[in-house]
Amino acid sequence: MDHAPATDRSPGPVAAFIGSFPGLLVCLAAAALGLYLLITHTGHMIGALPYLLLLACPLMHLFMHRGHRHDARQDG
Repeated sequence: MDHAPATDRSPGPVAAFIGSFPGLLVCLAAAALGLYLLITHTGHMIGALPYLLLLACPLMHLFMHRGHRHDARQDG
């Protein structure tokens, strides 16, 4: 089965928000908070790294396989 190409190229609501001025402020605040946590709580963050790596595996499979079609295909 072929998929019809998307004709609507407008950004989604999240992309539109991040591209706006308030979205830029939120991203800068999140980056500043992340840097603060990295500097002041380095020991805690290093202790959490193995758990974050283990959590990243199922999250990557969940989100990165979204576009794949895993149905039975007939070759002919």
